[in-house]
Amino acid sequence: MLTLDRRHLLTKGALAAAALATPRIVLAQAATERRFVFIIQRGAADGLNIIMPTGDPGFAPARGALAIPGGTKLDGMFTLHPALAEAAKMYAANEALFAHAVASPYRDRSHFDGQNVLETGGTAAYQLRDGWLNRLLTQVPRTDASAIAVSATVPVALRGKIDVASYAPSALPQASDDLLARVTQLYQADTQLHPLWSSAMATRAQTSDLTAGGGANAAATGALTAKLLTGPNSARIAMIETGGWDTHSAQTARLGAQLKGLDAMLAALKTGLGPAWSDTLVLVATEFGRTVAVNGTGGTDHGTGSAAMLLGGAVAGGRVVADWPGLSAANLYENRDLKPTLGLDTLIAGALGQHYGIDPAPLARALFPETPYASFKERLVRA
Repeated sequence: MLTLDRRHLLTKGALAAAALATPRIVLAQAATERRFVFIIQRGAADGLNIIMPTGDPGFAPARGALAIPGGTKLDGMFTLHPALAEAAKMYAANEALFAHAVASPYRDRSHFDGQNVLETGGTAAYQLRDGWLNRLLTQVPRTDASAIAVSATVPVALRGKIDVASYAPSALPQASDDLLARVTQLYQADTQLHPLWSSAMATRAQTSDLTAGGGANAAATGALTAKLLTGPNSARIAMIETGGWDTHSAQTARLGAQLKGLDAMLAALKTGLGPAWSDTLVLVATEFGRTVAVNGTGGTDHGTGSAAMLLGGAVAGGRVVADWPGLSAANLYENRDLKPTLGLDTLIAGALGQHYGIDPAPLARALFPETPYASFKERLVRA
């Protein structure tokens, strides 16, 4: 882990300030025009209300008030949540593909363990020490590979053999409000650091989830990521962490606000990338889904199967990929959850193999060494 000194902070001041103003972003450089962005949804996003199976006769009775009206009809079975208006436009332009009844190999319901399995690419929590995204860096064509974590810690998905620089030591805890106030006083008389610090503090209050500023903060994150992915010496791979997806109560309003922020982030990413969007693949995925039934507080509890999104100009989109298991009581996983019928590992390896023109079998073994290889026949990325 590399910690940058004061001189680096001054020369990279704008990026350091942005790090405090956005969700955590991790970047890596590879010698290819192809770009890949992984957006993780921490907290178990409810795929059943993001990509709603409105054509399933069991959906409306099971979901009750959560079976919200409106949205974009994707096909005879699925409807996209109405908050995802920009994603709907991408779908119409064949730049978005949705996969349903998806899950990692993890089958319990702990956020920490589920996220560890999702990020390491193992079949059990803490089975592997490095992340599949770091292992990807050893597989893509490159003359040099470097990574940077614009955060206090590097997400597990990008930890591994490829060194990652950070703007803060990973051992430090999150700064308290009292400490930040003291640093503000310390920098008060510093003509160089005070403007940067003040700018960061002015936007810090809007951070921590996708809902801040009605999605404005999320849009800023997408725009910043796009800047860091373009240019002659820019990064080619990025990871964005988002939180707030744990909707145990009042789900309708909370999920709608989360999705509005995600939608703004995706739109800003597309706009900022410009022509590079045509060579970009974006994956949006979560650690597990939520229960089919609604709980007593208008929310849902930890479940199993969920949905994943593939977006970008490189995507062979305009469809939903699903071996739909159905929502009748007899078809639920453990009598409560959407039953997974597609491995998230299989989806990721298939999409990345097609994206980078890499033989999917060895790539899958490199990224997910503990998962038996399963070939994915469908075209996910344009040739």
